Amino acid sequence: MGIKECQFQFRNGRWNCSMLGQRTIFGKELKVGSKEAAFSYAIITAGVAHALTAACTQGNLSTCGCDPEKQGQYSPLEGWRWGGCSADIHYGLGFSKVFMDAREIKQNARTLMNLHNNEVGRKVLEKNMRVECKCHGVSGSCTTKTCWTMLPKFGHLGSLLKEKYIQAVHVEAVRARRNRRPTFLKIRKLHSYRKPLATDLVYIEKSPNYCEKDSRTGSAGTEGRVCNRTAQQVNSCDLMCCGRGYNTHQYSHVWQCNCKFLWCCYVRCNTCSERTEMHTCK
Repeated sequence: MGIKECQFQFRNGRWNCSMLGQRTIFGKELKVGSKEAAFSYAIITAGVAHALTAACTQGNLSTCGCDPEKQGQYSPLEGWRWGGCSADIHYGLGFSKVFMDAREIKQNARTLMNLHNNEVGRKVLEKNMRVECKCHGVSGSCTTKTCWTMLPKFGHLGSLLKEKYIQAVHVEAVRARRNRRPTFLKIRKLHSYRKPLATDLVYIEKSPNYCEKDSRTGSAGTEGRVCNRTAQQVNSCDLMCCGRGYNTHQYSHVWQCNCKFLWCCYVRCNTCSERTEMHTCK
């Protein structure tokens, strides 16, 4: 889920998440501690928590189910009660924290970065949980309501994390005086020890050049990527192809159209065709 959403969010960008799923879901191939690595850790961590919580709600796992804290509680003042099957987000977040953070055992700046971004992914998911309610009463009145919590659409989480990616904060590790081990992250500015916000995506290295293929940094390059010849946005051929130019491919699309049912008993269709062009980077 996280990989697909990453590819959707960066479908028009030079980085297309291609290295994200090659070996492990932990993004091991993203060796540079860049903004893209920050996004990938956050989106995958959120995806693990989202998928597990959804499985609990649907009854697909024997170890969890609906949120037990929201079963049968009633608010006489507000006139509503928890009912239905509320998503047990705390179970999903707890599992995600153990599962995703377990590999971060090295005491270095990249570990601090990864753990911070993992937590951002979980916070975005928890903050965007939705409450759905159903009214009960005579003749459509709403004398009482039954409410339950629901997971947000995962695409919505991807969009929120994409915004955080755009505003990601460049940080560096502060080392302890005694053992010189990294202890916390601070914003990378001279004479400043201000920490990033708990909701900021953070990175410790600048992004590599995604124009050319480079397995060392995890860049797949833009050769063969589809681009827009007339657009001026990030997916334009001028920007996507990094000045190398582009190839134009012409295709004929043929399909059955204007189909009608004739009595009795067959369908008659016309044959329609359309010529299209596609542009790919050299």
